[in-house]
Amino acid sequence: MQSCEISADSTDDPLSSGLRGKRQPRIVVIGAGLAGLSAAKALLESGFTDVTILEATDRIGGRVQSVKLGHATFELGATWIHGSHGNPVYHLAEDNGLLEETTDGERSVGRISLYSKNGVAYHLTNNGQRIPKDVVEEFSDLYNEVYNLTQEFFQRGKPVNAESQNSVGVFTRDVVRKRVKADPDDTEAVKRLKLAMIQQYLKVESCESSSHSMDEVSLSEFGEWTEIPGAHHIIPCGFIKIVEILARSIPESVIQLRKPVKCIHWNQSVSKEIERVADHNSDLPEEDKSSDVFVECEDCEFIPADHVIVTVSLGVLKKRHESLFHPRLPEEKVMAIEKLGINTTDKIFLEFEEPFWSSECNSIQFVWEDEAESESLTYPEELWYKKICSFDVLYPPERYGHVLSGWICGEEALIMEKCDDETVAETCTEMLRKFTGNPNIPKPRRILRSSWGSNPNFRGSYSYTQVGSSGADVEKLAKPLPYAESSKTAPMQVMFSGEATHRKYYSTTHGAVLSGQREAAHLIEMYQDLLQ
Repeated sequence: MQSCEISADSTDDPLSSGLRGKRQPRIVVIGAGLAGLSAAKALLESGFTDVTILEATDRIGGRVQSVKLGHATFELGATWIHGSHGNPVYHLAEDNGLLEETTDGERSVGRISLYSKNGVAYHLTNNGQRIPKDVVEEFSDLYNEVYNLTQEFFQRGKPVNAESQNSVGVFTRDVVRKRVKADPDDTEAVKRLKLAMIQQYLKVESCESSSHSMDEVSLSEFGEWTEIPGAHHIIPCGFIKIVEILARSIPESVIQLRKPVKCIHWNQSVSKEIERVADHNSDLPEEDKSSDVFVECEDCEFIPADHVIVTVSLGVLKKRHESLFHPRLPEEKVMAIEKLGINTTDKIFLEFEEPFWSSECNSIQFVWEDEAESESLTYPEELWYKKICSFDVLYPPERYGHVLSGWICGEEALIMEKCDDETVAETCTEMLRKFTGNPNIPKPRRILRSSWGSNPNFRGSYSYTQVGSSGADVEKLAKPLPYAESSKTAPMQVMFSGEATHRKYYSTTHGAVLSGQREAAHLIEMYQDLLQ
């Protein structure tokens, strides 16, 4: 059994000329994802030297995970740069030449990100039939019109009626169904296809939102998420390059990998264990013994700090907030953590020897005809595969080979994560045979998939505003501890960063980067008289 110890070492001289001989504030950043790296980079570049990043896993990047297979790079996590105008991630990519090999087709436009804007989406039914292109276009126009209505509740302050249950899914399903059924020009057969397409479109929307179902996404708050103008961009060499650029200026000694945190002791609340160790450690400076914050690591080390920036995911906070903070978090922050939503969106990559899809096909969308009147998007465990909304064709084939990327979200994604590769590959192949009507589709030569939901270091993909939550909860989540009457008097012992803490850009990589820079800016402002 390891003996606990308090760290009194620093990788740099705590007296820095950059702070005019004053002791450097000790800053600990928990998590080496985009938010944590952005915060540390900004702090170091501003003159802080006593900065430590604690990362639980054996790699940096967090929910950015690029996997190299052969000559191609596949993204298990973040894939697109969403928008370009003023997007810090886009500018990092552009300034460092990461988009030079991005093809025009990979600069997709519109709400839903695509691997290629070229080509056509094939909407196939479980009876092996392709839905006519004109029917798809008509339905898509109707769905997008209703989607725009969902934005107006927040953006124009429209009141939400009780029938919608303040749910994007309930509202969308109800309005689209009524309009489809009322269309005098469609046959009953076409109407039934369009009704079945509602659920498929909502599955796609759920994967975009990383919710179990759009029924769980708040209608009154849906329109606050802000889209940055410009196309969605793919980084051919891998999104991990953005991570590497951020880490480039951070000394290796700053980042401690495989260093999971057990508890953050804040507000001068030191446990008996810390006091006991401190009393028996004559080499420990008095200032360390009286630190406002101690970060207790799983390996029993206690790290004293003046400020801690917590960048763990909302999923981890939901699971661990009671044990992760001592004393416990204020009730207001706990309520915000519980109200806000996060779920799992997973990818399933299937590589084939040869394409069985046509050259114009850019995605295969699964429409279950028996779901025309369905209300729920929850399936029995053995039917988890019905939540797979589509398989996108990776583009261009010269780079990726013949690869499809499947999308699944919610509780069914967690069930998929528990299955072995053989089962998932076989199940997906059977689905593709069923929907294409081609029984001769071979099994893929290789499968690669994500598992964000069951990973204890993430417990989900990204956040959304759940029914009952609002942007105010995002602000409460981001609020530093302990609370103070104004930000100018707040000691900011424990600060919060990460995509879930950005009110307008939650769920995005640029939201994560900006949130890290935001917390760093607070500390830079606090010590501005010293940072000369």
